[in-house]
Amino acid sequence: MAEHIPEMVVLYSSPGIGHLISMVELGKLLISHSPSLSITILSPSFRFNTGSYSSYISSVSSVFPSITLHTLPPVPLLRGDPGNYSDMEEIIFETLRCNNPNVHQFLNSLSRSSPVSAFILDFFGYSALEISRSFQMPTFFFITSGASVLALFHNLPVFENLAADSYRNLGTTPFHIPGLFSVPANHMLDRGPTYNECVKMAESLRNSDVVNTFESLEPRAVKGLNDGSCLPGTLIPPVYPIGPLIAYRGGEGGGGERNECLRWLDSQPSRSVVYLGFGSRSVFSGKQLGEIAVGLERSEVRFLWVVRAPPSGDKADQFLPPPEPDLNSLLPVGFLRRTKGRGFVAKSWAPQIDILGHEAVGGFVTHCGWNSTLEAVCAGVPLVAWALYAEQRFNKILLVEEIKIALPLNESDDRFVCSDEIERRVKQIILSEEGQVLRKRLLQLSAEAKAALGEGDVSCSNNV
Repeated sequence: MAEHIPEMVVLYSSPGIGHLISMVELGKLLISHSPSLSITILSPSFRFNTGSYSSYISSVSSVFPSITLHTLPPVPLLRGDPGNYSDMEEIIFETLRCNNPNVHQFLNSLSRSSPVSAFILDFFGYSALEISRSFQMPTFFFITSGASVLALFHNLPVFENLAADSYRNLGTTPFHIPGLFSVPANHMLDRGPTYNECVKMAESLRNSDVVNTFESLEPRAVKGLNDGSCLPGTLIPPVYPIGPLIAYRGGEGGGGERNECLRWLDSQPSRSVVYLGFGSRSVFSGKQLGEIAVGLERSEVRFLWVVRAPPSGDKADQFLPPPEPDLNSLLPVGFLRRTKGRGFVAKSWAPQIDILGHEAVGGFVTHCGWNSTLEAVCAGVPLVAWALYAEQRFNKILLVEEIKIALPLNESDDRFVCSDEIERRVKQIILSEEGQVLRKRLLQLSAEAKAALGEGDVSCSNNV
């Protein structure tokens, strides 16, 4: 009897723990509906990955034997020192492009023994499309952001021809996404190397796209993508909303002990705590940390705040994880003592999914990253939107004006947020009628998110 060879699907992740986790969750989803599948996830070697990246890979390999994680050989940066690059996204795009020979070699070796049924690319890795085409593999893009961001991407080549100036210099000049909403020019990713890569990536989006969202969260965007109304006159391939894909990792320490911040939450009243967490890459200046502290203290609202050390000022260090923060030197004198009992400050990291799912948490001040947004939606926690980088300023408009699950945190022209604004929004999300309205909206979406991944529902039926 001939040996059965399982169908092979290859997923190509971009660097960074958030993108890898999303790819692993996609792999787990595919296996849950087709248990005979064999999943291989390619991940580039990346000098900025931390120890948590390696430990996560080890945990996946041990728990999910049907998922094989393969790390590609390291490639040098073409411009050498990281300080020669404008931002992390530019480095990621270059790393993925330079890995094309490694990807070709791996797929060539793999296809000799296990025919590849599908190749799914993180959208950052669009340059590998030419590799999959050379093997004539069915290829899909995985959009780890939402459907609205995908509609924005499709329109970037159109916007590129509307104005030559810096988008930031155009102020509030509106750029309209057909069928959706307008985006002020200064809320878009500004022109530069990363923007240019995004335009090229947008021009490559002519394969079917798998999007980490669910239809009732972004109904207009999903409809606009699937009927083509968001980009009139251009044929857009089918879009499959397969989310929400989030990873549950548990709030235990290395020894299995429950995280200290969760034990603190256990003693707080229901829906009384505002959580402030800004992703794995966001850092604030010392001055901005001081304003946050003053606003929280004056608000008299209970809070759980994850604090990271400010940037060193050395451009080459901007891509490295910051050192552990010295809270006594970073925060106002006496702040920790005066807020003891009603506030908890965590250093550098906290188990976000567990925190958002805790009964005591009633609001979330977020950087508007899409993973964090989906985690809050699944937990039913209303948001205060504080966009910091990449596509997050666009996400802020989406969350506040389109989906209506967030209050906006207003900032000055130099993107600084004062203590008065922090105090006002923190009170509002926890104590006001507006916060209650958002909470009801989130509870509805939370139920719909859970249903979206139930048997027979839309996201499940959209498996590729």
